[in-house]
Formats: sequence, C-alpha cells, structure tokens
Amino acid sequence: MLFPTTVFAVFFFLVYNLHWMLVGYPRVRKVVLLAASLFFYGFWSWRFALLLLASAILNHIAAVHLERLAVANRGERTRRRLVIFAVAANLALLGVFKYTGFFFGDFLFPLLRPICVAIGPNAVQWLVHAQETTYPLLARIVLPVGISFFTFQALSYVLDVYRRETPPARTWLDFANYLAFFPQLVAGPIVRASHLVPQMERMPSREMPIDVGRATFLILSGLFKKIVVANWLATHLADPVFSWPEIYSGPDILLAVYAYAVQIYCDFSAYSDIAIGTGLLMGFNFPLNFNAPYFASSLQDFWRRWHISLSTWLRDYLYIPLGGSRRGTKRTYVNLLVTFLLGGLWHGAAWTFVLWGAFHGAYLTVERIVRGWWGGGASSKSAPASPWRVWLGRIWIFHVVCFSWILFRGGNLDTVKAMLQGLWNWRSVVPTVAFWNAWPLAVVLVGFAMQFFDGDRLWRVWHRLAAWPSWALGATAAVVLTIILALGPEGVAPFIYFQF
Repeated sequence: MLFPTTVFAVFFFLVYNLHWMLVGYPRVRKVVLLAASLFFYGFWSWRFALLLLASAILNHIAAVHLERLAVANRGERTRRRLVIFAVAANLALLGVFKYTGFFFGDFLFPLLRPICVAIGPNAVQWLVHAQETTYPLLARIVLPVGISFFTFQALSYVLDVYRRETPPARTWLDFANYLAFFPQLVAGPIVRASHLVPQMERMPSREMPIDVGRATFLILSGLFKKIVVANWLATHLADPVFSWPEIYSGPDILLAVYAYAVQIYCDFSAYSDIAIGTGLLMGFNFPLNFNAPYFASSLQDFWRRWHISLSTWLRDYLYIPLGGSRRGTKRTYVNLLVTFLLGGLWHGAAWTFVLWGAFHGAYLTVERIVRGWWGGGASSKSAPASPWRVWLGRIWIFHVVCFSWILFRGGNLDTVKAMLQGLWNWRSVVPTVAFWNAWPLAVVLVGFAMQFFDGDRLWRVWHRLAAWPSWALGATAAVVLTIILALGPEGVAPFIYFQF
C-alpha cells in the first residue's frame, strides 16, 4: 500500500477514526492498531505480514528471557549466547531474503567458473548443472518490502535489552505494535524501542495535544516532494539517462546526476515526512530523519543530516562496538571502512552498493586525516570557518555525494562505467536528445530548495496553521492536495527505499 493513493487515504481515514474512538478500550485499541498495521503490510503479500508477526513474537521472547536472566543473575555467558542467537537469527532472516541471490549469482558462481574451467570438463558440467538447479530456486525468493528496516529495529530492541539500556516491552502486543506500526514500517525512520515502545504501552489519550499544524504541513510537503518533484525527475531525467547513458551527452548526464540527487532526497525525505505527519495525527512522535543534507560542508556533516536514524544506528550498533575512535588512529580508519562497507551492503545486494559504501568510508577516512593536518581533529574546538570556506565546502561535498549516487543508482558496473565515460562526451549520439532547458532546471532547483522545510525551520508556520479553525485547515489542505495531484505525472511510483 502506497501513501499517495486513494486506497491509503481510505485506510488511514478508517484507522484514524477507530484509533481515537477506542480510547476507552486500550487493549482492543492495541489489537486494532496491530491488525491495521499487518493489513497495511500484508497488502503486498499476506506472507510478509506473517513473517513480520513471527519476527515480533520471537524477538520479544528473546528480550524477555534476556531480562529474566539478568534479574535472576544466572550468568552473563547464558545471556551472551542468547543475544548472539537472536542477532544471528535476525541476520539470517535478512540474509536469506536479501543476499542469497547476490551470494550465488554475483559471488560464488563467478568465483567457481575459472576454477572449474581449469579442473576440466566434468567440473564445468557440474557447475552448469548447479546453476540450472539453483537459479530457478533463487527466482522464487521475493524480497519482503522494508525487511531491512524492521530487522534493524528488532536488532536494536534485543541489543538494548541485553545492555540493559531499555526494559523489554510489557507485552508482546506492545512490541509488535512498535515493530509493525504502519506509518514507518516500510522505509523508516528506524525508531528505537526506547523512544516508541513506551508510547505504545501507554497509548495517546484525548488530553494529549496533537500538533495538527505540523502534521498537515509535513504530509502535504511530503506529497509535493514525492508526487510532483521526485516522480517528475525520475520519469523525465534520471531514469532515461541511467537506463541508456550511451546516447546522452556529458551535460545531460551531469544534469541527470543532479536530478537523481534531488530525486532520492525528495523521495526518501517525503516518506519520512508523511510517516512523521501521520504518526503525529495518531498521537505518536517520531525522531527527525533529514536535516538539509545537501547544505553539509563535510561528508561527516552530511551523515549527520542524511537518513539520521540509519547513520546513528550504524554508529551505535556497529561503529562504537567495533571500537569507534577509542583504539587508535589506524583502528578508527578500519572501523569507518567496515561500518560503511556493511552500510552499503545493507542498502542492496550488488557490488555497486559495496563500492558506494567503500567510497564513503574511504572519503571519511581521508577527511579525518586532512582535518588532523589542519589542526581540526574530531575532538578539537577550532575557530568557525569563514563563510566562503563553508560555501566552497558545501559545493564540493554536494558534488562528492553526487558522484557517489552514480554508484548507488547505477545498478551494475557497466552502467556506472558508461555514466562516468559519458560525462566527458560533449555531443550526444542522438542530437535531438537534450535536457538542458528551463523546465528541468526549475524542477531540480525547486526540489533542492525543499531542504529549507527540514528540521524545525518552519515552526512558526506550524503554530499558525494549528491556530486555524479545523474547517479552514481542512479546506486549505484539500485545495493544496488537488493542486499537487494536478501537477504530478500520471501514476504513482513506489518509494525508492522500498527495495531496501
């Protein structure tokens, strides 16, 4: 079920009203909320919903046992074995669905081919038979939508309970609602259990103030980002060029790279905005997930602004446990590379994602080295940079990130190579194919400017909207929504991060 559709509008209308009608019946309210979330997820496949429910139950059981062992003081070794088993089970679930095809098709079989050729015809025949047997089985594996997101949330819950940084949920129903809550289920934000589980346990009351102004603004701005900007850029610029880069000139490829940078920002931040907005209307608060990432003046700053819930997750559950920056300079660099290599692989089962992660890890390492040379180490408190240096840094980092998006979007190494080679070809193969004109540039600039809406920059607007009468706010929202639907291209494309 996609956010910008009539089906979701009807679904949310019914769930919203049931949710607030059942305030006096908390147990029934929780059951209805879980059923609605499972229906939302099962709209793609009922098997996905059963998988999600099984994950919720098993992870909660593991967390409860971890807490009981800690309270009974029955030995740290048993707790450690249990948490290792729980983490391994979650990673195995993710690995089977997301990385089995990559392991066999992109790693194991290509590695075995030259070996089998060297051994002889019998080995080659065996490899051919293994491929003919394996590939049909791999084709049956369907990646559950958003499995990476809810798996990371389940992992953080089990690990936080193991560290005794948060208690287990009071009931499995509370944890299942945390894991399956439909606004952020498919593409985040990756909300920590310590943040959302307590809200699920007590459930919002009628006395709780609802930030309607902020919710309305976030939902409408998210719909504009997705329907008008992201879909248009994908349809008219990014998808055509990345699909067939050989026929385009360097300037058109460059514009398509800019377009994809804006598209993925508008697409993903739109999902986060709509998720946060719908969550607010239901009485739940989610953390910020984007904060003007293309205004960053360093790559480290970029990762503090882009997909904040993922970058902090990788920091707290991977980088810091590896040692962070506490074990010397060389170990810090290794930890950065490992963290971003695995972060790249988390995004997708392809060598291009591995290279994307490796590029970010390597650049962050170089950035730390250069900062150390200039006397601006991670722990130093140097004087603020001059405005011109900040702006040069922003322009440079934006282009560094744009280069990395070629790896991210390319899909395969041949496309990446064609894109990079095409940047130096200033004449297109087909002369009539050209994108540099006022309208594409305007859409790119509008999407880029949407970053001014991030964070709490427009809190005054939210408060003013909240003061409007409900009929005026509803009428205005309806007019704005009509304009958005009229401006957007026909059809609704899935959000980019659904594939992760």
